[in-house]
Parts: sequence; structure tokens; C-alpha cells
Amino acid sequence: MWIGREITLDPRPRGFHLITAEIVDALPELAGLAVGLAHVHVRHTSAALTLNENASPDVRADFASWFDRAVPEDAPYWRHTLEGPDDMPAHVKSSLLGPSLTLPVRDGALALGTWQGIYLCEHRDRGGPRTLTLTLHGE
Repeated sequence: MWIGREITLDPRPRGFHLITAEIVDALPELAGLAVGLAHVHVRHTSAALTLNENASPDVRADFASWFDRAVPEDAPYWRHTLEGPDDMPAHVKSSLLGPSLTLPVRDGALALGTWQGIYLCEHRDRGGPRTLTLTLHGE
């Protein structure tokens, strides 16, 4: 079976947002698969996806602190500044994390670790709605 779907996530503020449930809810066919792969791709250059610890909100805050310090907004070397001070840093942060995740499917569910969750990493102050392309393959 192959399933392809697009979903649009509501706008979120800058930060790291757990979206695992939204992805699973958008793929009801997942429950019928014994084995397969789910591919998730964010169709934007200033947001990213990552898989990480889903329990402690401190993890999300620490991610934001590290990325904001590692890729500062007001660095004098940015040239691409017409779209605001958060735009070019958002592009760099997104490139560091990446736009896609490929996840295993087993016994009707994403085969994630106990404390793993899918994050939308929103790097703009007002990034707007974000579109994800979901591809599910398996049997």
C-alpha cells in the first residue's frame, strides 16, 4: 500500500512543537500496517523536523536556547535580511535539522522509542501555517 497526503498545521510561535499525534491522526491507514515506513516532509525553508525526547518541556526550551545562541539573529554577516531578522537564521537552523523524517512502522503504529516524539521546529516568529507531505508505505 502507498498513501500520500498533505496536511496543514496551524501557525505556531517560534519554538519546538510536538506534532506526533497530528501526524498519526492524519494517517488512519497506519493502523492496518504490519510493517512499513512513514515519511514526513515539511515544505518550508524556515521550519524543520526532528525526532527527540517527548516528555520534558525543558528539552524544548533547551533546544530553543541552544539554536538561538548558535545561530544569532543580529549577526553582522547576514546578507539575506529583507524578510526580517529572524529569516536567515531560520534558514540556517532548518538546514541543520533537515526537512524530513523517515520512520519505521510496526504492528499498526509508528515504531518510536518510549520517549520519542516528532517535533515541528518553527524558527520564525510568525511562520504561519506549515504544510507537511506524508507518505506511508507498507503491508
